[in-house]
Amino acid sequence: MVHFAHTHGTAGRPPFEQAVSLYYAVRDGFRYDPYQLDLTRLGMSASRVLEAGHGWCVTKAVLLAAACRALGIPARVGFADVRNHLSTARMRETMKTDIFYWHGYTSILLDGRWIKATPAFNVELCERFGLLPLEFDGREDSIYHAFDRAGNRHMEYLAMRGEFDDVPLASMVATFSQHYSYIGRLEESSFEEDVRNEVSSGR
Repeated sequence: MVHFAHTHGTAGRPPFEQAVSLYYAVRDGFRYDPYQLDLTRLGMSASRVLEAGHGWCVTKAVLLAAACRALGIPARVGFADVRNHLSTARMRETMKTDIFYWHGYTSILLDGRWIKATPAFNVELCERFGLLPLEFDGREDSIYHAFDRAGNRHMEYLAMRGEFDDVPLASMVATFSQHYSYIGRLEESSFEEDVRNEVSSGR
């Protein structure tokens, strides 16, 4: 983790520039994959994302927070419930809902303010799916766009769950157990393949 942070954190630069550099390293250096969920402490760790080369919104947020902390920049993990209007057909069919509970983002303390950063969707995924990539300048919140490139509804924030120094795993697992029965079935599928099929069929 320390090596990753120092490699991508532009050492010697102001904290907001370091945070921006780390944001893009996490956003685009690790592909987004919501089908591979390991709801254990190890599975939710920054080191697991580094090892696997991919993650979902929560684990990529964890990685960004850990990398910021490694450079002395205070950071924590924030959560919200969101309605995703543009998830894959397989995910919608399996989940039986378009609400994503405990969506994760990173909150970073820069110039005395906590700034939200959402490094979940790598730029290649955005290009394939017609989404607007989330940019981050270290000054303003970077949260999901309400609409995609074509003007279709994308992400709707329903409720904020707060920001934490560590992932409140027990609460997350309890919510997932209550609302989702899909996780094992999605793990048997390929998210990238589903995205390609969605794009080729015109979604």
